[in-house]
Amino acid sequence: MKTNSHRWRYRTVCFTLMLIATGLAAGCGPEEPPPNPDEIWLQVHSTAFQEVEIIPAKYTCDGDDISPQIGWQEPPAGTQSLVLIVDDLNAPGGVFTHWVVYNMPPTRRELPEGVPTDSRLEDGTLQGKNDFNKIGYRGPCPPSGTHRYRFMVLALDTMLSLEAEASKKQVMEAMEGHILGRGIITAIYEK
Repeated sequence: MKTNSHRWRYRTVCFTLMLIATGLAAGCGPEEPPPNPDEIWLQVHSTAFQEVEIIPAKYTCDGDDISPQIGWQEPPAGTQSLVLIVDDLNAPGGVFTHWVVYNMPPTRRELPEGVPTDSRLEDGTLQGKNDFNKIGYRGPCPPSGTHRYRFMVLALDTMLSLEAEASKKQVMEAMEGHILGRGIITAIYEK
């Protein structure tokens, strides 16, 4: 029953996000690792914006271009590391990655505002390359129109055997079959 409840909740969230805007399905597209039926749904939140709200300019290329605070609930038992991936789901060339963070300790419950763009943080958390070919966070900077940004947190049953500065593709391949839970918050920004 518990498994069906989580599966239903995941499908409901995906369907709801698909209805929010046309185009790619937020949180349910080909760029996301497929869900495991036993996954736990994590609540993800931010002090900078709510679900489907506009991301303040401070966190974009039109402002200070610093990372917003992103928090999440306690991950499932057996979690060994956490991953955060931030994507623009409406970029002209397809999904565009703005932030890749991995091997976060399972005790971590947030990334605070203004995370340094270092490849390795003090607690051992690693940051990968975004699609700007830079390390760390680079905020929304759409050429035009309204874009949806997916902030996805994943709980893994392993530490990833990757060095710092890995690509999103490398992180996604390494975590395949190791996802215990995930959560998504989606926000928008427009020019």
